[in-house]
Amino acid sequence: MVTIDTKELYEILQETPAEQNIMLAGKHGIGKSEIVTKFFSEKGLCVVPLFLGQMSDPGDLIGLQKTSADGKSTEFVPPYWFPKDDKPIVLFLDELNRARQEVLQTIMDLALNRTLAGRKLPEGSRVISAVNSGEQYQLTELDPALISRFNLYDFRPTVKDWLDWAKNCALDERVVSFISKNPVFLDSDGDEQKDIPTLDKTPDRRGWEKVARIIKGNAEPSRTTCKLICGIVGVKAGLTFFNSLSKKSGVSGRDVLTAFPRFRQQIELLGTRELCEINSDIFNELNTHNLNENATKMCSMNCTAYFNLLQEKHFIQASEHFITLFSENNYKKANQFIVKSASDLYRKISAFIMKL
Repeated sequence: MVTIDTKELYEILQETPAEQNIMLAGKHGIGKSEIVTKFFSEKGLCVVPLFLGQMSDPGDLIGLQKTSADGKSTEFVPPYWFPKDDKPIVLFLDELNRARQEVLQTIMDLALNRTLAGRKLPEGSRVISAVNSGEQYQLTELDPALISRFNLYDFRPTVKDWLDWAKNCALDERVVSFISKNPVFLDSDGDEQKDIPTLDKTPDRRGWEKVARIIKGNAEPSRTTCKLICGIVGVKAGLTFFNSLSKKSGVSGRDVLTAFPRFRQQIELLGTRELCEINSDIFNELNTHNLNENATKMCSMNCTAYFNLLQEKHFIQASEHFITLFSENNYKKANQFIVKSASDLYRKISAFIMKL
């Protein structure tokens, strides 16, 4: 299955002809339905979401039978969502692989011919489905013939995709900052999913949005708020986030990039965890800000000096963490800055990697 990120999903939605169906596979809470709804709504199309996992029989989808006016035959009463005019719609089939087999049989004709119980969708209508994928879900196996009626994509939005979205939505900066420094907590709590009990809670993108809206305007969340957060994103992620709120602000990535000499002595006293937080903050800063020529020179010099300090003082784990952030390529703009504008630093990183 081909993997796509958020930018590529928007491009695919734009370029796919209306007569071709799309199936998006992915974890829960990553924005599949939100992106589809936003994209087509902005184009003036009505998006009709149908949660197939909630349908008990085909009648919920195609409508109920009734006797015709002349009493000689039966016909189906159109369901509530079926368009009453000739305007095209986007039919969004959510939870497709949670539907009962008898409901899935109804989808076959819909996906191939845009027809339900003999009624055709208006010309130009689209059919898009979303499915969850992974062993942790209780799912209905999909028929290969049904899958063949869809263009299939594994939707995996990046951490940067979410951070960009969160900033555009003005989510609470404390949540945005926490995820930028602890990306492992965006979609999991760092443990293997198979080891997580059924009723245990793990974080997802939808959950962090809830957390951000709860703490917005709350300068000092209480212990009760901590429990509230843990109920949304899980105990491990919730406690880590809550503890980060109570930490005194230290040296930031921006401090290093703009005034490293002033903070050098303070940095030398920090432990590995604090240094790794600075590393993440540096990459986040470089990844989100456009720098003019003077700022580029200053940031290049200070970032190189900071990395030199890590090596001079034998902060081995912090040095390795800095290089890991570069190697994982999750901060493409920051990496481009290092390659193009901090050549000395890039040579040191390359030399370190070659020794591994």
